[in-house]
Amino acid sequence: MEGNLTGVKIDARLRDGLGTSGGDAASAEEIGYDGAWNAENSVGDPFPGLALAAEHSSRIEIGPSVAIAFARTPMTVAYAAWELQRYSGGRLVLGLGSQVRPHIQRRFSMPWSKPAARMHEFVTALRAIWHAWETGEKLTHRGEFYDHSLMTPNFSPPPNPHGAPKVFLAAVGPHMLRTAAQVADGLFAHPFLTERYLREVIVPEIEAHRPAGAGAFELSVSPFVALDERDVEAVRKQISFYGSTPAYRPVLELHGWGDLQDELNRLSKQGRWDDMVPLVTDDILHEMCAVGSETEIAATLRARFGDVAHRLRFNIPGDTPPPSRFTALVEAMR
Repeated sequence: MEGNLTGVKIDARLRDGLGTSGGDAASAEEIGYDGAWNAENSVGDPFPGLALAAEHSSRIEIGPSVAIAFARTPMTVAYAAWELQRYSGGRLVLGLGSQVRPHIQRRFSMPWSKPAARMHEFVTALRAIWHAWETGEKLTHRGEFYDHSLMTPNFSPPPNPHGAPKVFLAAVGPHMLRTAAQVADGLFAHPFLTERYLREVIVPEIEAHRPAGAGAFELSVSPFVALDERDVEAVRKQISFYGSTPAYRPVLELHGWGDLQDELNRLSKQGRWDDMVPLVTDDILHEMCAVGSETEIAATLRARFGDVAHRLRFNIPGDTPPPSRFTALVEAMR
């Protein structure tokens, strides 16, 4: 799990929509980023945008951070990822997340149960499918949640010259962290994060459950940053929103702020979103956000993550800025 200052990869966020994906990827590569991620949100499926990102770049790694696994099946994800890995020349990092029950059941109309166990099998099934395509062996994955046991030559892609893509999982709680350690190649840590939670909870969980001989594991963080007062208020608002969600309570509890989660949750249920923001104190803000000039932020991020993270992406809530927004910060981090 050890990282180092010079070895940390700096990643960009691609703006939403097909109209900007290719240009943002090209810009990110020119500026000197190491990777670029898009997300699955209001524009839906992230994979078409990644095809454009691959077309307009040649060096940086690309991927979704994250695609919603349970809105799909392992087979549908396997096909999309296999072709993107081929088209990009082996630069795909497949980021997967579970989302939460209401979205999976009521937005996507897909089954939900035992999310950590389901995700474990989802990744296992993905790897079984890819193995069958790579080797020509019979596909025989039968599990509790997924059955993939039919693959005829007509529907089997040829072997991939770049091999299977890396798989990263998004995780916060201990069960999904253990799943990531057991079956994934890396972790996308949630931005609702403190250095202490990363070092005292996330890293020990990964190290304790990583199988012997499983290979390298990459830890990717996306810390909040604030270059001006507008950024500060955007981060404060986002922390209040995340803090209202019970799944993120352990981060607050570690610092003795568990009661804040109760209050934020209560206000959110009443629709009192503006009243939640002032409850995020400066102490909380500065634990979760690097504030200041580019030089100051870079120094803070180095101190917090330089020896533990392998990848880092700057995070300012609200409308996603183009990669050029952080050109000076990328230079300061180098």
